[in-house]
Amino acid sequence: MKNVGINGYGTIGKRVADAVACQDDMQIVGVTKRTPDFEAQMAVEKGFPLYISAPEREGLFEEADIKVTGTIDDLYNKVDVMVDCTPGGIGAKNKVIYEEKGIKGIFQGGEKHEQIGKSFNSFANYQDNLGTDFVRVVSCNTTGLCRTLQPIDDLCGIKKVRAVMVRRGADPGQIKSGPINAIVPNPPTVPSHHGPDVQTVMYDLNIITMALLVPTTLMHQHNLMVELENPSGVDDVIDTLEATPRVILVEAEKGLGSTAEIMECARDLGRPRSDLFEIAVWKESLNIKDGELFYMQAIHQESDVVPENVDCIRAMLEIEEDPAKSIEKTNKNMGIIG
Repeated sequence: MKNVGINGYGTIGKRVADAVACQDDMQIVGVTKRTPDFEAQMAVEKGFPLYISAPEREGLFEEADIKVTGTIDDLYNKVDVMVDCTPGGIGAKNKVIYEEKGIKGIFQGGEKHEQIGKSFNSFANYQDNLGTDFVRVVSCNTTGLCRTLQPIDDLCGIKKVRAVMVRRGADPGQIKSGPINAIVPNPPTVPSHHGPDVQTVMYDLNIITMALLVPTTLMHQHNLMVELENPSGVDDVIDTLEATPRVILVEAEKGLGSTAEIMECARDLGRPRSDLFEIAVWKESLNIKDGELFYMQAIHQESDVVPENVDCIRAMLEIEEDPAKSIEKTNKNMGIIG
């Protein structure tokens, strides 16, 4: 049983903590919070040992009557790996501390690949990260792209990918992000950073992306144009995606024609926090014209990277060398479809 710490019990951190807690080969030995808010209280109520990430703020937790186990300095000695879920840019600074403490660290997509040194996706480069000390799990958008592009590349090869990313303006719990009544090129230059991020795990893929922000909090949506190396039929692509773990095909004609309806389906599945860990591909959108595959997919940005973090723990700690076995185990324990 490997010991896992979560540095930053927020949107991603609390989900990773729950995902780790339901595995039988790893356990949560502590989570950290900087602020004594409702998430800190929930961590305690769930039975996760709570540590203060900023020791000088210990008095605030006492005033809030939130029980803590100690400070992050006490947690370092208890973990085999620290999953860093702090805001983007903080993780790279924490990496220096982890190095000094001699502990392994997993970081999220908000960190830069160059600062961490290696990036991870369960489907694309799991075995390249066996035993590594510091790894960055790629972003929610990049995870979504890899989940469908890797099996398509395995099926028939990919010459090039062109993708337009329609990104949510904020997560549901955020109150200081936008836009509210605008569509914003993000960035206004082409290409966006998403293509190079994919190339940190699918090393030779020819991909260019562009992105925009829209006033929704529910999901990201991708529009992909994929030029194929070898002829293939739509039915073959459908069969491949239906057989791919963490990918589901949805149909607009069955009431799943929008991100809102897909998230309503996730609620009906009874998932914690209504999370949809799978990438939802609209079946009707799959089409091949003159050797080019077109499709559209939706990504639940709060949760799709969570199972990847669990797999990354297994790879880094060499619990399991076979990516397919890790993916299967993670999925079974988390109740993921496929």
